[in-house]
Amino acid sequence: MSAIVVIPTYKERENLPELLDLIWRSLPEIDVLIADDHSGDGAPDYLKSRPEFGSRLFLLERHAKDGLARAYLAGFEWALQRPYEYVLQMDADLSHDPVDLPHLLKRAINGDDLVLASRYFQGVRVLNWEISRLLLSLGASFYVRVLTRMPFMDPTGGFKCYRAELLRQIVKRKIRSQGYAFQIETLFWGWILGGRISEIPIIFGQRKNGASKMSGGIAIEASWQVIRISLMHIWLRATMQLAGGHLPADATASSIQAG
Repeated sequence: MSAIVVIPTYKERENLPELLDLIWRSLPEIDVLIADDHSGDGAPDYLKSRPEFGSRLFLLERHAKDGLARAYLAGFEWALQRPYEYVLQMDADLSHDPVDLPHLLKRAINGDDLVLASRYFQGVRVLNWEISRLLLSLGASFYVRVLTRMPFMDPTGGFKCYRAELLRQIVKRKIRSQGYAFQIETLFWGWILGGRISEIPIIFGQRKNGASKMSGGIAIEASWQVIRISLMHIWLRATMQLAGGHLPADATASSIQAG
């Protein structure tokens, strides 16, 4: 088993020591790739000073802040050029608990192609959120499910584990999203491609240090991208029906396993 977790960063230097220590406490054998968007906060120098650098810890230094999607895609391409069987992704702000990494990886090893760490599967599991933020997040998840017809309780989450074979097929698609809609678009393609997808419940915490990168522009972009994805789904379905076939997503009962 060979696995790597890809973590995009922009001004997350304060969180890196605790994050890395917690990751290797949970999964001592996993590799870590930090894709840093020219943070200017000393993160590269800190990472290069770690004893794990070059063996279990790797750095992809990007030359500009180019958006979450581009950072993830660059990290995925780096990982897929190497013999990893599983590629995980998570945020650097410690809202994703590394203790859940082994559970995600175990589900993938047992046969799933994509495993989602879900805040809303089998109940709501978020800590210390204002009610307005929780309602906005739940509303966004409902909006995505209705428009795209994907059956997942938390389609906007960013804590996942991919089997490398499925991820390789996903990144071959033209991913147009720039911000958080990237999470929805990559999940959509995994679903359309017939991947075996599951959700596991997690507890989602607050960011430890630094500021959130969410903005009004990112939220607007995500809303429009969901509409684009839903229209693409309609077009793909119509194309397949005309050709006498059906989308893999039509067979959700066999391709989606939850719990």
